[in-house]
Amino acid sequence: MAHPQLSIVIPAYNEAARIENALDRVMSCVAEQGWDAEVLVVDDGSKDDTAAIVQRWMKNNPRLHLVQNPGNRGKGYSVRNGLLQAAGEIVMFTDADLSAPMEEAERLIAAINAGADVAIGSRWLDRARQTIHQPLYRQFFGRCFNWITRTVMGLPFKDTQCGFKAFRREAAQVIFRLQTIERWGFDPEILFIAQKLKYEIREVPVTWGHDERTRISYLKDGMKMLEDMARIRANSIAGRYDKAIAAMRDTSTMVTRPVEHAAKVGARQ
Repeated sequence: MAHPQLSIVIPAYNEAARIENALDRVMSCVAEQGWDAEVLVVDDGSKDDTAAIVQRWMKNNPRLHLVQNPGNRGKGYSVRNGLLQAAGEIVMFTDADLSAPMEEAERLIAAINAGADVAIGSRWLDRARQTIHQPLYRQFFGRCFNWITRTVMGLPFKDTQCGFKAFRREAAQVIFRLQTIERWGFDPEILFIAQKLKYEIREVPVTWGHDERTRISYLKDGMKMLEDMARIRANSIAGRYDKAIAAMRDTSTMVTRPVEHAAKVGARQ
């Protein structure tokens, strides 16, 4: 069966209050845009009715799928689990709050079709596209975190944390198999890995509106992200990414047809 052109992954944890609205908007957008797309909701061990709601929607939407994590593992794990199971030629993820409207995926798709391996949505390339601004304290912490990310990780992007990113399928299959960070700090790591692999990464301005219901805590989660960045740098200095990349490229353990058997078949002919 041919792969769909697009896979849309939605990580979800206790999203019963808004997953139905998200599915309605995403499935409607897919139909209106005429996309050849599948949608995968990754349930991260929710304790509410998130999975049951998705299963109900699946009855009338054959290209909607539910992926269930083995317990609560984190957003990074959920994105990786979804994207590695996605079948699309282009794979992307979006947050369940749809702070970036689903229609904005056209901008990411266009960047991939124009030659990028990775397209990342950005809230800061064109601030005029922000429909609902973050509170000042969130803007301050976000800017500080981004400065630290650019300095420590060597990432030149204005916005690493926007939950709206797309990948060529082949690139995603490599990047996410090398990912080690499973919670909020995974975004800088996947960009760091993509840059290390010399993939073309294109930052794309997208329309975006702040959702007050966001669960991220800039104090608690921000400290954890700083720990994650230190871990990424330590992994890089220790050569762990290079070793993992080399192991993925090593074909010496691939099973091939025995030479002796091939010779015997030829002899009988």
